[in-house]
Amino acid sequence: MRWRKPLAGVAEWAAVRAAAGAARRGASALRRLGRAPDLPLVAAAALCAAGLLQAVAPLDDRPPAADIPLTLALALGSTAPLAFARSQLLPAAAAVTAAILLTPLSGRLPCAAALPALAALLYLTGLRCPPRTALLLAVPFVAYAVGPAASAAGGKPFGVALLAGAAAALAAGAARRVGGEAAARSAAEGAYAHTVLEHAARGERARIARELHDVVAHHISTLSVQAETARLTTPGLPPLGAERLLAIGDTARQALTEMRRLLGVLRDDASSEAQAPATRRPQPGLDQLLTLVDEARDTAGGGVRLVVRGRITPLDPGLQLTAYRIVQEALTNARRHAPGAPVDVELHYAEGALRVTVRDIGAGPAPTAAPDPRAAPDAGHGLLGMRERVAMAGGTLRTEHGPAGGFVVAAELPLREAAAA
Repeated sequence: MRWRKPLAGVAEWAAVRAAAGAARRGASALRRLGRAPDLPLVAAAALCAAGLLQAVAPLDDRPPAADIPLTLALALGSTAPLAFARSQLLPAAAAVTAAILLTPLSGRLPCAAALPALAALLYLTGLRCPPRTALLLAVPFVAYAVGPAASAAGGKPFGVALLAGAAAALAAGAARRVGGEAAARSAAEGAYAHTVLEHAARGERARIARELHDVVAHHISTLSVQAETARLTTPGLPPLGAERLLAIGDTARQALTEMRRLLGVLRDDASSEAQAPATRRPQPGLDQLLTLVDEARDTAGGGVRLVVRGRITPLDPGLQLTAYRIVQEALTNARRHAPGAPVDVELHYAEGALRVTVRDIGAGPAPTAAPDPRAAPDAGHGLLGMRERVAMAGGTLRTEHGPAGGFVVAAELPLREAAAA
């Protein structure tokens, strides 16, 4: 009998799935029905027929023959305007409201079919119209509840119930309208933020590509020069060797030309370059890190300390540029978010990796307090640029609050030792 429990669990799971599927199909059917173009006309016809039948029904409280035309007119006026809910919403709602409020004054309660028509029109009014219009449409119900309701059919309880139902329908429509507007606003803000971050990422990638172009172009130029120098200065070089060295130089020059054509679009516009003075200089590396720390100390007015650990190893220029930019952006963030706070910059030459850590000891929020905007992965363009550079180098980046406050930026970059110092 042990197999009965698993089978019972499967049956319950299947029943839950079936109920969920039925609910989804029902909601989908209701949405399609709500978008049907002829829905107001069909609903108005059905409610109108029901109201007319109730008006002439042979009940004990059937009105005298002289009152039947008035009763039929009020039943028709409280249901038929629903057909114009999409084209003339406010006139239809006003007509139904007037017919329903006049019916008790004639000595008889409104027909039951009039209440769904009134609820639908008031809901649509709260959904589509401004709040002032919805409040204006609720005024007749307030006046009826506090005015002649006691002497009309149904008395005071009916007037209060009618007011409560009208207020609920208007409030439901207004709540859905406000929720839709908030959702649309949130979606627009999210799309704008996504666009801004996407443009920032593209700009940072373009900047990285320009910097790497300078670094790689230097290596390819050096390769071409060394190949030509070896071909021209090596005594007794066989013709085949000279031909190979010539091919190496030609290939290097061709690669340099193609790379400049490919990455030339990332440069500034030619007109702006012609107007601006030439400021070309080698890309920075770890040799310029001490100068960067001194400038940060003079600018921020606080203590900035550089700590180097491990055995210093010659690194690839691209990796040095990545580490330099990470330290530069981290110092900028520390100066912006923790002005005057001490900052420690640490380079750790570990085995197989370079660890770059920038830690400020500012009075920033602790991990249990409100989150610092810098802690979010996409909080700003600076952190986004750091992540792009670290991802390009195949490393990892960690940004978090310090154990005693402040903020920590820690990057681990895999080492690629240079061929020559």
